Amino acid sequence: MRPTRLLATIATTAALAVALGTGLTACSSGPAEPANLITMTSDTCGGPWHAGPGWTTFQLRNGNDVGGEIDLTDPKTGGIYAEVADFGPQTTTPMRIDLGSGQYRFRCLFQDTDPMLGTVVTVAGNAAGTPAQLGTPFNDLVQPAKTYQSYIEASLKTLLTLVTPLSNDLQAGHLAAAKRDWLPAHLQYQRLGAAYDAFGDADDAIDGRADAIGTDSPDWTGFYRIEYGLWHGQPASELKPFGPKLKSDVAALLAGWPQQEIELIDLGLRTHEIIENALQFQLSGHDDYGSGTTLATTLANIDGDRELLKVLQPVIAPRYQGLPAVYEWESRLQADLLKERGPSGQWTPVAKLTTAERQQLDADCGELLQALDPIPTITEPRN
Repeated sequence: MRPTRLLATIATTAALAVALGTGLTACSSGPAEPANLITMTSDTCGGPWHAGPGWTTFQLRNGNDVGGEIDLTDPKTGGIYAEVADFGPQTTTPMRIDLGSGQYRFRCLFQDTDPMLGTVVTVAGNAAGTPAQLGTPFNDLVQPAKTYQSYIEASLKTLLTLVTPLSNDLQAGHLAAAKRDWLPAHLQYQRLGAAYDAFGDADDAIDGRADAIGTDSPDWTGFYRIEYGLWHGQPASELKPFGPKLKSDVAALLAGWPQQEIELIDLGLRTHEIIENALQFQLSGHDDYGSGTTLATTLANIDGDRELLKVLQPVIAPRYQGLPAVYEWESRLQADLLKERGPSGQWTPVAKLTTAERQQLDADCGELLQALDPIPTITEPRN
Protein backbone atom coordinates (compact mmCIF):
# COMPACT_ATOMS: atom_id res chain seq x y z
CA MET A 1 0.00 0.00 0.00
CA ARG A 2 1.02 3.56 -0.64
CA PRO A 3 2.91 5.08 2.31
CA THR A 4 0.83 7.31 4.51
CA ARG A 5 3.40 10.10 4.75
CA LEU A 6 3.32 10.02 8.53
CA LEU A 7 6.54 12.03 8.66
CA ALA A 8 4.93 14.85 6.75
CA THR A 9 1.87 14.64 8.96
CA ILE A 10 3.97 14.92 12.09
CA ALA A 11 5.85 17.87 10.67
CA THR A 12 2.64 19.60 9.72
CA THR A 13 0.61 19.04 12.85
CA ALA A 14 3.30 19.14 15.48
CA ALA A 15 5.89 21.15 13.53
CA LEU A 16 8.75 19.28 15.12
CA ALA A 17 12.26 20.20 14.03
CA VAL A 18 14.66 17.40 13.25
CA ALA A 19 18.04 17.79 14.87
CA LEU A 20 20.28 16.50 12.09
CA GLY A 21 22.98 13.95 12.63
CA THR A 22 21.74 12.66 15.98
CA GLY A 23 18.15 11.70 15.19
CA LEU A 24 16.96 13.97 18.03
CA THR A 25 13.78 15.98 17.60
CA ALA A 26 11.69 18.40 19.58
CA CYS A 27 10.62 15.42 21.69
CA SER A 28 14.19 14.82 22.90
CA SER A 29 14.85 14.84 26.60
CA GLY A 30 17.37 17.14 28.29
CA PRO A 31 17.32 20.40 30.16
CA ALA A 32 15.99 23.23 28.00
CA GLU A 33 17.09 26.82 28.29
CA PRO A 34 14.51 29.62 28.30
CA ALA A 35 12.82 29.88 24.92
CA ASN A 36 13.93 32.50 22.41
CA LEU A 37 11.19 34.11 20.34
CA ILE A 38 12.43 34.87 16.83
CA THR A 39 10.08 36.40 14.28
CA MET A 40 10.47 35.89 10.54
CA THR A 41 8.64 38.15 8.10
CA SER A 42 8.61 38.90 4.38
CA ASP A 43 11.44 41.39 4.98
CA THR A 44 13.68 39.75 7.55
CA CYS A 45 14.78 36.29 8.64
CA GLY A 46 14.72 37.11 12.33
CA GLY A 47 16.93 39.47 14.29
CA PRO A 48 19.86 38.94 16.66
CA TRP A 49 19.46 36.29 19.34
CA HIS A 50 21.53 35.09 22.25
CA ALA A 51 22.05 31.60 23.68
CA GLY A 52 24.75 29.64 25.41
CA PRO A 53 25.84 26.14 24.47
CA GLY A 54 23.54 23.24 25.32
CA TRP A 55 19.91 22.35 24.70
CA THR A 56 17.94 25.36 23.48
CA THR A 57 14.38 25.75 22.29
CA PHE A 58 13.75 28.53 19.80
CA GLN A 59 10.19 29.70 19.35
CA LEU A 60 10.00 30.62 15.67
CA ARG A 61 7.22 33.00 14.71
CA ASN A 62 6.10 33.20 11.08
CA GLY A 63 4.89 36.76 10.69
CA ASN A 64 4.56 36.26 6.94
CA ASP A 65 1.33 35.64 5.06
CA VAL A 66 2.75 32.56 3.32
CA GLY A 67 4.33 29.34 4.52
CA GLY A 68 7.81 28.03 3.98
CA GLU A 69 10.80 26.38 5.61
CA ILE A 70 13.29 27.61 8.19
CA ASP A 71 16.81 26.21 8.45
CA LEU A 72 19.39 26.87 11.17
CA THR A 73 22.67 26.79 9.25
CA ASP A 74 26.44 27.04 9.51
CA PRO A 75 27.25 30.40 7.85
CA LYS A 76 30.59 29.10 6.54
CA THR A 77 29.53 25.84 4.93
CA GLY A 78 25.77 26.18 4.51
CA GLY A 79 25.35 22.95 6.47
CA ILE A 80 22.04 22.53 8.27
CA TYR A 81 21.83 22.09 12.04
CA ALA A 82 18.04 21.86 12.24
CA GLU A 83 15.01 22.75 10.18
CA VAL A 84 11.30 23.35 10.42
CA ALA A 85 9.36 22.33 7.33
CA ASP A 86 5.76 23.32 6.60
CA PHE A 87 6.17 26.58 8.55
CA GLY A 88 2.62 27.87 8.33
CA PRO A 89 1.77 31.58 8.12
CA GLN A 90 1.05 33.37 11.39
CA THR A 91 2.12 30.39 13.48
CA THR A 92 4.72 29.83 16.19
CA THR A 93 6.77 26.65 16.03
CA PRO A 94 9.44 25.26 18.38
CA MET A 95 12.89 24.34 17.13
CA ARG A 96 14.90 22.39 19.69
CA ILE A 97 18.61 21.83 19.24
CA ASP A 98 21.78 21.05 21.17
CA LEU A 99 23.83 24.17 20.39
CA GLY A 100 27.59 23.80 20.26
CA SER A 101 30.16 26.55 20.29
CA GLY A 102 30.42 28.20 16.88
CA GLN A 103 28.49 30.33 14.43
CA TYR A 104 24.83 30.01 13.45
CA ARG A 105 22.47 31.75 11.05
CA PHE A 106 18.81 31.23 10.18
CA ARG A 107 17.82 30.83 6.54
CA CYS A 108 14.22 31.53 5.51
CA LEU A 109 12.72 29.90 2.45
CA PHE A 110 9.23 31.35 2.05
CA GLN A 111 6.95 30.64 -0.88
CA ASP A 112 7.35 32.95 -3.87
CA THR A 113 10.23 34.77 -2.12
CA ASP A 114 13.98 34.65 -2.63
CA PRO A 115 15.90 32.96 0.21
CA MET A 116 16.70 35.29 3.10
CA LEU A 117 19.53 35.02 5.62
CA GLY A 118 19.38 36.06 9.24
CA THR A 119 22.00 37.55 11.54
CA VAL A 120 25.19 35.56 12.16
CA VAL A 121 25.30 34.66 15.86
CA THR A 122 28.30 33.25 17.72
CA VAL A 123 27.79 30.81 20.58
CA ALA A 124 30.78 31.11 22.88
CA GLY A 125 32.76 28.39 24.59
CA ASN A 126 34.26 25.10 23.52
CA ALA A 127 31.25 22.80 23.59
CA ALA A 128 30.22 20.18 21.07
CA GLY A 129 26.63 20.12 19.87
CA THR A 130 24.50 18.82 17.05
CA PRO A 131 26.72 18.74 13.95
CA ALA A 132 25.64 20.50 10.78
CA GLN A 133 24.78 18.36 7.78
CA LEU A 134 25.58 19.47 4.28
CA GLY A 135 22.54 19.38 2.04
CA THR A 136 22.30 17.00 -0.88
CA PRO A 137 22.45 18.72 -4.29
CA PHE A 138 19.82 17.69 -6.83
CA ASN A 139 22.48 16.28 -9.13
CA ASP A 140 23.74 13.87 -6.46
CA LEU A 141 20.33 12.18 -6.42
CA VAL A 142 19.85 11.79 -10.16
CA GLN A 143 21.90 8.61 -10.55
CA PRO A 144 20.41 6.91 -7.46
CA ALA A 145 16.96 7.69 -8.86
CA LYS A 146 17.87 6.14 -12.20
CA THR A 147 19.29 3.06 -10.49
CA TYR A 148 16.20 2.65 -8.39
CA GLN A 149 13.97 3.18 -11.42
CA SER A 150 15.71 0.24 -13.10
CA TYR A 151 15.34 -1.86 -9.95
CA ILE A 152 11.59 -1.25 -9.93
CA GLU A 153 11.26 -2.21 -13.59
CA ALA A 154 13.13 -5.48 -13.05
CA SER A 155 11.10 -6.18 -9.92
CA LEU A 156 7.82 -5.60 -11.75
CA LYS A 157 8.87 -8.13 -14.38
CA THR A 158 9.50 -10.65 -11.59
CA LEU A 159 6.16 -9.74 -10.04
CA LEU A 160 4.36 -10.52 -13.28
CA THR A 161 5.96 -13.97 -13.43
CA LEU A 162 4.78 -14.64 -9.86
CA VAL A 163 1.27 -13.30 -10.40
CA THR A 164 0.71 -15.45 -13.50
CA PRO A 165 0.52 -18.84 -11.70
CA LEU A 166 -1.68 -17.27 -9.01
CA SER A 167 -4.06 -16.07 -11.72
CA ASN A 168 -4.01 -19.49 -13.38
CA ASP A 169 -4.78 -21.18 -10.04
CA LEU A 170 -7.82 -19.01 -9.47
CA GLN A 171 -9.10 -19.46 -12.99
CA ALA A 172 -8.80 -23.23 -12.67
CA GLY A 173 -10.40 -23.28 -9.22
CA HIS A 174 -7.27 -24.68 -7.57
CA LEU A 175 -7.60 -22.80 -4.30
CA ALA A 176 -4.96 -24.78 -2.38
CA ALA A 177 -2.42 -23.94 -5.08
CA ALA A 178 -3.59 -20.32 -5.03
CA LYS A 179 -2.87 -20.15 -1.30
CA ARG A 180 0.61 -21.47 -1.97
CA ASP A 181 1.30 -19.00 -4.80
CA TRP A 182 -0.28 -15.94 -3.18
CA LEU A 183 2.42 -15.15 -0.62
CA PRO A 184 5.53 -15.07 -2.88
CA ALA A 185 3.74 -12.75 -5.30
CA HIS A 186 2.50 -10.47 -2.54
CA LEU A 187 5.92 -10.25 -0.89
CA GLN A 188 7.47 -9.29 -4.20
CA TYR A 189 5.07 -6.35 -4.48
CA GLN A 190 5.77 -5.31 -0.90
CA ARG A 191 9.46 -4.87 -1.74
CA LEU A 192 8.65 -1.90 -3.98
CA GLY A 193 7.77 0.55 -1.21
CA ALA A 194 9.53 3.66 -2.49
CA ALA A 195 7.62 3.63 -5.79
CA TYR A 196 4.01 3.50 -4.60
CA ASP A 197 3.28 7.18 -5.20
CA ALA A 198 4.51 6.79 -8.77
CA PHE A 199 2.16 3.82 -9.20
CA GLY A 200 -0.87 6.09 -8.73
CA ASP A 201 -4.26 4.37 -8.91
CA ALA A 202 -2.59 1.09 -9.87
CA ASP A 203 -1.47 0.67 -6.26
CA ASP A 204 -5.08 0.73 -5.03
CA ALA A 205 -6.08 -1.82 -7.65
CA ILE A 206 -3.17 -4.14 -6.91
CA ASP A 207 -2.78 -3.84 -3.14
CA GLY A 208 -5.65 -1.74 -1.83
CA ARG A 209 -7.00 -2.27 1.67
CA ALA A 210 -10.70 -2.60 2.35
CA ASP A 211 -10.71 0.11 5.02
CA ALA A 212 -12.49 2.76 2.97
CA ILE A 213 -14.94 0.62 0.97
CA GLY A 214 -15.49 -2.54 3.01
CA THR A 215 -14.81 -6.20 2.26
CA ASP A 216 -18.11 -6.62 0.41
CA SER A 217 -17.44 -3.90 -2.14
CA PRO A 218 -17.21 -5.06 -5.77
CA ASP A 219 -14.56 -2.36 -6.25
CA TRP A 220 -12.14 -4.09 -3.88
CA THR A 221 -9.56 -6.02 -5.92
CA GLY A 222 -5.94 -7.10 -5.73
CA PHE A 223 -3.80 -9.09 -3.35
CA TYR A 224 -5.73 -8.36 -0.16
CA ARG A 225 -9.07 -9.16 -1.80
CA ILE A 226 -7.72 -12.52 -2.95
CA GLU A 227 -6.23 -13.20 0.48
CA TYR A 228 -9.53 -12.44 2.15
CA GLY A 229 -11.43 -14.79 -0.10
CA LEU A 230 -8.92 -17.65 0.07
CA TRP A 231 -8.69 -17.66 3.85
CA HIS A 232 -12.39 -17.01 4.47
CA GLY A 233 -13.64 -19.98 2.50
CA GLN A 234 -15.13 -18.14 -0.45
CA PRO A 235 -15.92 -20.41 -3.42
CA ALA A 236 -13.72 -20.65 -6.50
CA SER A 237 -16.43 -19.14 -8.67
CA GLU A 238 -16.39 -15.95 -6.59
CA LEU A 239 -12.60 -15.64 -6.62
CA LYS A 240 -12.06 -16.56 -10.27
CA PRO A 241 -12.25 -13.00 -11.73
CA PHE A 242 -9.71 -11.52 -9.34
CA GLY A 243 -6.74 -13.47 -10.69
CA PRO A 244 -6.91 -12.16 -14.28
CA LYS A 245 -7.70 -8.68 -12.96
CA LEU A 246 -4.57 -8.68 -10.79
CA LYS A 247 -2.43 -9.98 -13.64
CA SER A 248 -3.81 -7.37 -16.00
CA ASP A 249 -3.19 -4.55 -13.53
CA VAL A 250 0.41 -5.65 -12.94
CA ALA A 251 1.03 -5.96 -16.69
CA ALA A 252 -0.37 -2.48 -17.28
CA LEU A 253 1.80 -1.06 -14.50
CA LEU A 254 4.89 -2.68 -16.00
CA ALA A 255 4.06 -1.42 -19.49
CA GLY A 256 3.61 2.15 -18.28
CA TRP A 257 6.54 2.22 -15.87
CA PRO A 258 9.10 3.73 -18.31
CA GLN A 259 6.93 6.85 -18.48
CA GLN A 260 6.73 7.19 -14.68
CA GLU A 261 9.14 9.11 -12.48
CA ILE A 262 10.00 8.85 -8.82
CA GLU A 263 10.35 12.26 -7.20
CA LEU A 264 13.88 12.84 -5.89
CA ILE A 265 12.55 13.99 -2.52
CA ASP A 266 10.74 10.67 -2.12
CA LEU A 267 13.90 8.56 -2.19
CA GLY A 268 15.14 9.46 1.27
CA LEU A 269 11.67 10.00 2.69
CA ARG A 270 10.64 6.45 1.84
CA THR A 271 13.54 4.92 3.78
CA HIS A 272 11.66 5.94 6.92
CA GLU A 273 8.10 5.58 5.67
CA ILE A 274 8.52 1.97 4.49
CA ILE A 275 9.39 0.89 8.03
CA GLU A 276 6.88 3.27 9.59
CA ASN A 277 4.12 1.68 7.55
CA ALA A 278 5.37 -1.79 8.43
CA LEU A 279 4.98 -0.88 12.10
CA GLN A 280 1.53 0.62 11.61
CA PHE A 281 -0.02 -1.95 9.29
CA GLN A 282 2.02 -5.16 9.40
CA LEU A 283 3.41 -5.51 12.93
CA SER A 284 0.02 -4.41 14.27
CA GLY A 285 -1.74 -7.15 12.29
CA HIS A 286 -3.97 -4.55 10.64
CA ASP A 287 -3.27 -5.90 7.15
CA ASP A 288 -3.88 -9.54 8.01
CA TYR A 289 -6.86 -10.58 5.89
CA GLY A 290 -6.64 -14.21 6.93
CA SER A 291 -3.27 -15.65 5.94
CA GLY A 292 -1.47 -14.61 9.13
CA THR A 293 1.62 -13.55 7.17
CA THR A 294 2.11 -9.90 8.07
CA LEU A 295 5.43 -10.73 9.74
CA ALA A 296 6.63 -12.10 6.40
CA THR A 297 5.42 -8.87 4.82
CA THR A 298 7.51 -6.91 7.31
CA LEU A 299 10.56 -8.88 6.18
CA ALA A 300 9.75 -7.96 2.58
CA ASN A 301 9.49 -4.32 3.65
CA ILE A 302 12.97 -4.56 5.18
CA ASP A 303 14.26 -5.99 1.89
CA GLY A 304 12.75 -3.06 0.04
CA ASP A 305 14.21 -0.58 2.50
CA ARG A 306 17.67 -2.10 2.15
CA GLU A 307 17.48 -1.82 -1.62
CA LEU A 308 16.66 1.87 -1.30
CA LEU A 309 19.44 2.42 1.22
CA LYS A 310 21.85 0.66 -1.14
CA VAL A 311 21.22 3.05 -4.01
CA LEU A 312 21.36 6.03 -1.62
CA GLN A 313 24.47 4.84 0.22
CA PRO A 314 26.91 7.08 -1.70
CA VAL A 315 24.79 10.08 -0.72
CA ILE A 316 24.05 9.13 2.89
CA ALA A 317 27.34 7.62 4.09
CA PRO A 318 29.47 10.81 3.91
CA ARG A 319 26.73 12.83 5.60
CA TYR A 320 25.42 10.53 8.34
CA GLN A 321 27.59 8.78 10.90
CA GLY A 322 24.57 6.90 12.20
CA LEU A 323 24.11 4.83 9.04
CA PRO A 324 25.73 1.67 10.54
CA ALA A 325 23.08 1.74 13.28
CA VAL A 326 20.39 1.56 10.58
CA TYR A 327 21.85 -1.66 9.22
CA GLU A 328 22.32 -3.04 12.72
CA TRP A 329 18.69 -2.51 13.71
CA GLU A 330 17.39 -3.81 10.41
CA SER A 331 19.36 -7.00 11.03
CA ARG A 332 18.05 -7.28 14.61
CA LEU A 333 14.47 -6.82 13.49
CA GLN A 334 14.95 -9.35 10.70
CA ALA A 335 16.43 -11.91 13.11
CA ASP A 336 13.55 -11.54 15.58
CA LEU A 337 11.01 -11.83 12.77
CA LEU A 338 12.59 -15.05 11.51
CA LYS A 339 12.11 -16.59 14.96
CA GLU A 340 8.38 -16.55 14.20
CA ARG A 341 8.73 -18.69 11.08
CA GLY A 342 8.09 -22.37 11.65
CA PRO A 343 10.16 -25.25 10.23
CA SER A 344 7.68 -25.87 7.43
CA GLY A 345 7.57 -22.19 6.49
CA GLN A 346 4.39 -21.21 8.31
CA TRP A 347 4.30 -17.83 10.04
CA THR A 348 2.96 -16.92 13.46
CA PRO A 349 0.07 -14.45 13.09
CA VAL A 350 0.55 -11.25 15.04
CA ALA A 351 -2.54 -12.05 17.10
CA LYS A 352 -0.83 -15.20 18.39
CA LEU A 353 2.44 -13.59 19.43
CA THR A 354 3.19 -13.49 23.13
CA THR A 355 3.30 -10.09 24.76
CA ALA A 356 7.07 -10.36 25.10
CA GLU A 357 7.49 -11.28 21.42
CA ARG A 358 5.34 -8.42 20.25
CA GLN A 359 7.09 -5.95 22.52
CA GLN A 360 10.47 -7.07 21.21
CA LEU A 361 9.46 -6.59 17.59
CA ASP A 362 7.96 -3.18 18.33
CA ALA A 363 11.12 -2.17 20.22
CA ASP A 364 13.35 -3.27 17.35
CA CYS A 365 11.23 -1.33 14.89
CA GLY A 366 11.22 1.75 17.10
CA GLU A 367 15.01 1.75 17.33
CA LEU A 368 15.25 1.31 13.58
CA LEU A 369 12.91 4.24 12.96
CA GLN A 370 14.97 6.43 15.27
CA ALA A 371 18.14 5.51 13.36
CA LEU A 372 16.40 6.25 10.05
CA ASP A 373 14.93 9.53 11.26
CA PRO A 374 17.61 11.95 9.95
CA ILE A 375 17.83 10.40 6.46
CA PRO A 376 14.81 12.14 4.86
CA THR A 377 16.22 15.53 5.80
CA ILE A 378 19.78 14.66 4.83
CA THR A 379 18.66 13.47 1.38
CA GLU A 380 16.23 16.29 0.69
CA PRO A 381 17.34 17.70 -2.67
CA ARG A 382 18.56 21.28 -2.43
CA ASN A 383 20.01 23.88 -4.76
